[in-house]
Amino acid sequence: MIFPGFQILDAAGPLAAFEVAARHARGAYRVRVAALQAGLVASSAHGAAMAAEALSRVRDIDTLIVAGGNGTRAAFGDAKLLNAIVRASARARRTASVCSGAFILAAAGLLEGKRATTHWRRAGDLARLFPNVRVDADCIHIQDGDIWTSAGITAGIDLALAMIAADLGDKLAEDTAREMVVYAKRPGGQTQHSALLELDAPRFNELNAWMRTRLKDDLSVERLAAKAGMSPRTFARAYAAETGVTPAKAVARLRVEAARALLRRGGALQEIAAKTGFHDPERMRRAFVRLYGAPPAALRRTLRRA
Repeated sequence: MIFPGFQILDAAGPLAAFEVAARHARGAYRVRVAALQAGLVASSAHGAAMAAEALSRVRDIDTLIVAGGNGTRAAFGDAKLLNAIVRASARARRTASVCSGAFILAAAGLLEGKRATTHWRRAGDLARLFPNVRVDADCIHIQDGDIWTSAGITAGIDLALAMIAADLGDKLAEDTAREMVVYAKRPGGQTQHSALLELDAPRFNELNAWMRTRLKDDLSVERLAAKAGMSPRTFARAYAAETGVTPAKAVARLRVEAARALLRRGGALQEIAAKTGFHDPERMRRAFVRLYGAPPAALRRTLRRA
């Protein structure tokens, strides 16, 4: 399902995955591109468009995947489009979104009470606009019942491969991924992005990397300023200007990310808090709630199911 201003790789990535899978399992999938109205639909890439048929004319839908893109905001405010998606979803075995397509599913009421993800830069907006959606900003893709959501752009390929594995087995999904020259499952777990990536700033990248290796240590503004060769006041101002967050928030993000990785492996919360510099499990809990909207214990249960 596409709309004016859709991100072309959001649609083309899953299309390619199902096309390749159908070569390995002849007849397994037949892919169709639909929009609210039939015709050429312009993507957000100037000069690139896709031909679509009217969604209302598509019958026997097995899997409905809604793309994302720059046109998402207009799309999720279009009542006719939302109604068409609701009707199509009711006929489908499963419904999914790629990237900001999650906003369209949410606006259509399909994510009510569901756990869902989207591009990490848009996750806060999704949670704020749709408070009944349980947003997990860190996952590549999530399945909650018959609703699937995925992260940004290329994560649509991961989503499609996961569906192929569920339908036809891991071996065929792996063969599909091999032919596409992508990972069948991304290495390093399902983390969508790194705190270091989000804090990217050439002036402080070396300091950020140093901080990550010393999370148990004192990482006060004074200590970091000394490491950077600056006065605390100048450092705090410059760091916030370069990275968009205060030094204290940057340290908290790095510690939460490290603690989240340890949660996946197991271990007592007290031990994890000590290893990551929180020292006190309650301090760690508050940091998790601020960043992820859920305490470590709840996230641990979610990670075990993922």
